[in-house]
Amino acid sequence: MTDKQQQNSIAVSSAELHRPEWDEPIICRVEVDLPAWLAQLTGGRDWEVYSEEEEENCVSFALRQGSKLSPKLAEVTLYHNGYAIVDVDGRFLFDGSLTSGANECAHLSYYHADSGEKITLN
Repeated sequence: MTDKQQQNSIAVSSAELHRPEWDEPIICRVEVDLPAWLAQLTGGRDWEVYSEEEEENCVSFALRQGSKLSPKLAEVTLYHNGYAIVDVDGRFLFDGSLTSGANECAHLSYYHADSGEKITLN
């Protein structure tokens, strides 16, 4: 590679790394369809969310399935860093990252922190 080619390569790489639009703060949000995800994990349908509790680093949801006399109960805890834990009737069915791309019921969305406008990635 000649010196001129190497300088051009460095200039292109530098231009790709220093993009002003990448200097804006963004918010990443994980959206989860909880009833569909529990149906996928348990094989049972008709899960309903009946309570929600927000803490500093996570949000926990209580869900139930079946009759009100003897329902199946679940607790889903979604951490702000993309980690999740699912407990159904005292058994852990999921303990891991929602952002790995393996979960069809979870979707990542990105927003401009200043305006709240959604960012569309190509």
